[in-house]
Amino acid sequence: MARKKIREYDSKRLLKQYIMSLAGLKLPLQAAQVDQTTDFQQLLDKEPWLNTTKLVVKPDMLFGKRGKNDLLALNVDYAQAETFITERMNKQVSVDGCSGGVSTFIVEPFVPHDVEYYLCIQSQRLGDAISFSDAGGIEIEENWDRVKTVTIPTAGEADGDALAPLLGSLPLELRPAIERFIQAAFMVFRELDFSLMEMNPFTLDKEGLPFPLDMRGELDDTAAFKSGKKWGELMFPQPFGRTMSQAEQTVHEADEKTGASLKLTILNPKGRVWTMVAGGGASVIYTDTVGDLGYAQELGNYAEYSGAPSTAETYTFAKTLLRCCTANPDGRKRALLVGGGIANFTSVAATFTGIVRAMKELADEIKAANVKVFVRRGGPQWQAGLDLMRKLGQETGIEVDVHGPSESMTCICKLAIDYVRSDD
Repeated sequence: MARKKIREYDSKRLLKQYIMSLAGLKLPLQAAQVDQTTDFQQLLDKEPWLNTTKLVVKPDMLFGKRGKNDLLALNVDYAQAETFITERMNKQVSVDGCSGGVSTFIVEPFVPHDVEYYLCIQSQRLGDAISFSDAGGIEIEENWDRVKTVTIPTAGEADGDALAPLLGSLPLELRPAIERFIQAAFMVFRELDFSLMEMNPFTLDKEGLPFPLDMRGELDDTAAFKSGKKWGELMFPQPFGRTMSQAEQTVHEADEKTGASLKLTILNPKGRVWTMVAGGGASVIYTDTVGDLGYAQELGNYAEYSGAPSTAETYTFAKTLLRCCTANPDGRKRALLVGGGIANFTSVAATFTGIVRAMKELADEIKAANVKVFVRRGGPQWQAGLDLMRKLGQETGIEVDVHGPSESMTCICKLAIDYVRSDD
């Protein structure tokens, strides 16, 4: 499971649409999204309710503490909302040490209320945890002792008996409505492959209908093959303060087009230890090992390829990564770890063919940047794959140190760091 955060606008859009189709519960949710391309008159023509009620305006950028940063407007009309957004669009803010520009807002009806509830549903290893409190809102952490949690087994149902421990503190007349709402939200959670659905707070409107005031959602993006059409036009935004480099964008686009997995995150463009690792688990182990050996600050990237990518896909991935690894040579030694465990079904020869092709094309850059390549791999056709790497060194003059499955998976980490350290 890969948990990906989505915008509050999309969380509420999906909840409203599918809680009606799955449970017949009509929520009075209305929301409009505003970004840098929004024409306010066209938005009003599309969403005329914006001019008929008082509004709440806040950034929809995957961060909290909006009130503390003068980024929350309450009980304003549409003209005031437009002014508020215009004055803050692209404003640079710092939240919990992350800085970035505010570029997306959500606009909703202002709902006067006296009582705030907390609801959180999240996936766990053996089921789904549902947490509820009658003391939600900004002081939820101070009142955490009032949060009650039940776990619904993977094949279980959130029926009345299962939810009863959550609702004992509620007045009897409110329990049926809130129980039905939790059950319906849970149906949406499972049907759409949410991994997290949190409402803090939700309240009851003047008609007694549940109304999520603030909502946070995460989806299991590996379920896109079966739920992508239900999600509709949905993007997984970058965490606040994080923008993709051109190289990261290239790999991200390739990843979206393949059934395999291709990942690249640049950590330190001037780093001297770079990784090109097969397997999600192995990539984390290699990264941790470099850190354990005291060279985390020199780690240039996090990267992994898995799921049997084609030779062409591996070539594109490798060439993009190599351009980052060899950028701005400074005469100091650099190391590239081409590692992995023992593959189950991925052909080592096929993936290494793509990697070797990219290295041959960039051989001059690799040598100019003083990069030595350390290889360790096992699995189907591993001998042929390692032979390709050895021939690469012989034919191009690139320094290549090759190891097979008889060596421990992370043996090349220490060798690489010793190589880089010799230049310190």
